[in-house]
Amino acid sequence: MAKILIIDDEAGILQLMTKLCIQQGHETHPFQSGKEGIEALDRLSPDLMIVDLRIGDINGLEIIRYSEDHHPDTAVIMVTGHGSVETAVEAMKLGAFDYLTKPFELADLQRTVDLALDHRISAKKEGAIKVDFEAPVAMSQLIGESEKIQEILSIVEKIADNDNPILLEGEFGSGKQMVARSIHNKSRRRGQPFKVLQCSALPEDLLEMELFGLPGGRGESIFSRAAGGTLLIEEINLLPKRLQSQLEAYLEEIAVRRISGNLPTQMDVRFIASSIQPLERCVEEGKFREDLYYKISIIPIQVPPLRNRREDILPLVDHFLGRYAEMSNTKQLEVDKYAHQLLEQYSWPGNVGELQNAIERACSFAEKGRIRPVDLPPKVAQKVEISDDEEEKIKHQLPIGTKLADYIKKQEKIFIRETLKYNGGSREKTASMLGVSIATLYRKMGLKLERDKIMSS
Repeated sequence: MAKILIIDDEAGILQLMTKLCIQQGHETHPFQSGKEGIEALDRLSPDLMIVDLRIGDINGLEIIRYSEDHHPDTAVIMVTGHGSVETAVEAMKLGAFDYLTKPFELADLQRTVDLALDHRISAKKEGAIKVDFEAPVAMSQLIGESEKIQEILSIVEKIADNDNPILLEGEFGSGKQMVARSIHNKSRRRGQPFKVLQCSALPEDLLEMELFGLPGGRGESIFSRAAGGTLLIEEINLLPKRLQSQLEAYLEEIAVRRISGNLPTQMDVRFIASSIQPLERCVEEGKFREDLYYKISIIPIQVPPLRNRREDILPLVDHFLGRYAEMSNTKQLEVDKYAHQLLEQYSWPGNVGELQNAIERACSFAEKGRIRPVDLPPKVAQKVEISDDEEEKIKHQLPIGTKLADYIKKQEKIFIRETLKYNGGSREKTASMLGVSIATLYRKMGLKLERDKIMSS
């Protein structure tokens, strides 16, 4: 994956951010002093630097300035507990991609890291610079053979050049951004910018600045940076109520000016919003403005989770393998039959994003040009569903990779517990039914504790 440099003088925060980045598969280099951080920056030339504003020996803004001057290809995220809009503006002017205020959610940091790395790759492509194949790349096309995906592709063809706002709804990682990019790539705006703003990644004051610029109309906004192209506002269900009102008024002004033929260049944007939560339900619960909901949902599109379109799993796998082969300049890997079966059976709670990460991991571990079950993430490879011989509708999950003795012990305990419940908690009847002694029952189950639990349930 990517090479990440983290500079923060708070040991606990540094350890937490380092652990998260390592869990995401990144090569991570943590430092507690600015001097050591700058030395590492020169030595490592990382893909991404996460830097605290106040480190002790050096101001974080100075490190960002140094990075921009000497390592312009390194994406930068500033993290601080002393945040303000002015500091954020200064950091972004110096070249920072984004800004997080402590305390922050780990999910926000994870998303911001992914977005920063994606932005770095997009910028490199625009500048015709060679891209490191290990860095994550956002899919720019919608892939799938399922009826639902074909239906969405048909809608995309029809609405690509229509400037009406679009609302994409679906679970996290289901492919909403891919749909948005497909719409952009099919439209007359495809040669213009495609910008993404993540509502959950920024504090309210900075989010307001991103949407509408500085007070008095000064400074750039996400709208002006997307001028002529497409703007995707992700997780709009998390947009604060105060900003919902401002956004509704701004979109209304765009609509009126477009109809009158008096639309300024900086407002000429195709607006797309996405939401993890059903917005209509958010309106009913009073969490989202009704007028804004109707304004942005003129063209609604539901993006189904991957578990509801399993016929798309293998085409997506083939796409990720092909892209890996192209970017690594190697022959495309094959997937053996049993690994295919595991990929198709897994429920993919993280949807397309989780599948992509699983394939990238498998490519790193594969040997002799073939991906085997052992190369897949443990949560994918260690469970397989089997059908009961007598009743095909009953499914059992077997934890492949578990020691036989441990599995038998667990199943035996479950069976004894259910038999005990069947017999109303009677140890004597249970032992007789199972053909074992009371002493054996005690030994196998620690019966007193287990019985107390059963009788109180």
